[in-house]
Amino acid sequence: MESKIRIVPINVIESAFLDRLGLCLEERYLATVRVERALAVPRSTLNATRGQLFLSTLFARTLRGYPQGEGTLLAITRSTSTRRRIASSTAMPTSNRASRPSRSTRLYPEFYGAEPDANLLFQRTLTECVHELGHAFGLKHCFNPKCSMYYSNSIFEVDSKTPHYCEVCDRRISRTRQ
Repeated sequence: MESKIRIVPINVIESAFLDRLGLCLEERYLATVRVERALAVPRSTLNATRGQLFLSTLFARTLRGYPQGEGTLLAITRSTSTRRRIASSTAMPTSNRASRPSRSTRLYPEFYGAEPDANLLFQRTLTECVHELGHAFGLKHCFNPKCSMYYSNSIFEVDSKTPHYCEVCDRRISRTRQ
C-alpha cells in the first residue's frame, strides 16, 4: 500500500477541515498525508441539470494537475450550484491511471432540508474518503452494512456506515501493506 496520501482540494475548501481530515487519514492508514495546492476547476465541469460535477472531467484534470509524485491522490470537492451543496471524494493511485472516479455523494445536511452540522458533514466525508481510498488500495464493495466499503445507495446508508473497514476488509487491506 502507498505510504503517502495526497489530498487535492478542488477549488476552495477550508484548511481546518482538510487538516482534520488529514490527521484522521494519517491515523487510519499509518501514512503521511499532505494537502496539495488547490486545483481550480471551472464551472464548465458542472452538469447544470443534475447540479453535479462531471467526475470523468474532474478525474482527468486532477491527473493532469498532479501527473507525477509519490502516493495516492484523494480529490475532495465542494461545489455550490442552484443552492445545492455537493461534496465528493475520488481516490486514485498515481501509479494506476486506470482507476475510475467515484460517483458524487451529496453529503451536506442542508441538501436534505436539515440544519447545517459541521460534525455530521465531516463524518460523512471521512467515511466516503475511507471508502474511496479502499478502492484505490484494491478493495471491492463489502456486504457488511457497517463497513466503509459497503455500497451506499442513499445518505441513510452513508450515515449507517462507519469510517472503518470490517474485519474481512481490514485483513484484505493489511495484506497489501506487507
